[in-house]
Amino acid sequence: MRRATFIITLLFLSNQLFTQNPTQIVKGKIIDKDTKAPLTGANVIILNSEPLIGTISDINGNFKLENIKLGRQNFKISFLGYEDKYINEILVSSGKEVYLSIELQESVTSLKGISVTAKRSKNKPLNTMATVSARAFSIEETQRYAASINDPARMAQSYAGVATTEDESNEIVIRGNSPRGILWRMEGIEIPNPNHFSNGEGASGGGISILSSDVISNSDFFTGAFPAEYGNALSGVFDLKLRNGNFDKREYAFQIGFLGAQAALEGPFSQNSEASYLFNYRYSTLTLLNKIGISIGDDVIIPKFQDLSWNINIPAKSAGRFMFFGLGGLSTMGDHADKDSSKWIYRGDHFEENENHKMGVMGLSHYYLFKNNKTYKIFTQCYRI
Repeated sequence: MRRATFIITLLFLSNQLFTQNPTQIVKGKIIDKDTKAPLTGANVIILNSEPLIGTISDINGNFKLENIKLGRQNFKISFLGYEDKYINEILVSSGKEVYLSIELQESVTSLKGISVTAKRSKNKPLNTMATVSARAFSIEETQRYAASINDPARMAQSYAGVATTEDESNEIVIRGNSPRGILWRMEGIEIPNPNHFSNGEGASGGGISILSSDVISNSDFFTGAFPAEYGNALSGVFDLKLRNGNFDKREYAFQIGFLGAQAALEGPFSQNSEASYLFNYRYSTLTLLNKIGISIGDDVIIPKFQDLSWNINIPAKSAGRFMFFGLGGLSTMGDHADKDSSKWIYRGDHFEENENHKMGVMGLSHYYLFKNNKTYKIFTQCYRI
């Protein structure tokens, strides 16, 4: 009798475990787009949720939604005196918490008793000085566009007025201009070509992007009519932004694909502050397979590459906010000649060709809000190799 009772209880517990629906946490920070000051009391809701799921931001602009169903979710963020913002098709997965960095634009809605409201298009650029030929893009788009391979440059080839150079690289032609006229920027500073196996000095593309989708946040892409701050661009501009790491929980991720195996870690420095770190490292999958003895092919030239990207965010209370970020990559490829001359058959057998590429950039930014809460300054210093 006791044995039968035990079996029934065990079946009941297992049934309870399998009927549980997996959920995840969605959190983030809401700030003013111009002053970078946190917005307290902003509303965050998940559209089409029944019952309605929502919350408000705390005194530091942070919000947290728990027990969110897995899948793609749509969010609406609103705050009195600011334009509503919609963030659509955010993938909520079981393996990692979702962090959203949200900037709201202040708006004026009343004129002599007449109310004027406007909805912000998802394609509208983040830079308010851009009026035409500009488009905002998210990392979610680089993961969903056909053949984009998490690469913003390959994703942009699907836009109107943009064409490819029709080779293996990700260089793009905008309105017939040279692909060498593309300007890359990160957090407001100009950076070198962020691609492995770049096509010579001054090139803007390469075979594989160094940029990681785990580090990049919503950014802008320009195809002409640049604001004055982009004075060094002739063809197009990629103005990239970085996301902050999770400031209250340590997270680790590993994934492997055809291009590379990558590991990421992020988390807080301390539970008593919002200071956070975010690191992502990637290594060539083909090189990794070759080193463990899996042959790719006798005549295949295996490209070797590795890259590292990071972002360290340190709020310093009355001293403002500091951000230390960087990006770097090493890549080599070539054909080695057989040192035994008796094995030479063709004239080219005694030639060998190797190419080595190095790219590195790191920067330090300081955001400081003056006491009137309306004026702020940004100091940025960059080092490149």
